[in-house]
Amino acid sequence: MPVASVGDSETVTLELTQERIDRFAALTGDENPLHVDADYAEDGLFGGRVAHGALTASVVSAALAALPGDIVYLSQNLEFENPVRPGETVSATATVTEELGTDRLAVEVRAETDREVLSGETTVMSLPHE
Repeated sequence: MPVASVGDSETVTLELTQERIDRFAALTGDENPLHVDADYAEDGLFGGRVAHGALTASVVSAALAALPGDIVYLSQNLEFENPVRPGETVSATATVTEELGTDRLAVEVRAETDREVLSGETTVMSLPHE
């Protein structure tokens, strides 16, 4: 039986500063100029720099980790609704929606700034810490 249960919900908030975006780019090697080059990004699809989608999704990971038990992230299906600009604060919420058996849980996830930026579902294991 998982430690987290249906109805459990956690929210984590993080400001995605340009410094964090630059550090994420350096850490992952994702130097896409839409994230790190202001002049290049200005003429791009978003009209300026935006955070990496994976960086936004990492706030979801933090919300999942805040759920009860040792959380093991197994899968995800995410939709990126809107870009996140440097300096915006992202709030990600993970809500357990279904017990799937063998300590697995379905979790609905959402992230927002002043608008929804990400939505989807994940599957996690929730185990007691031994």
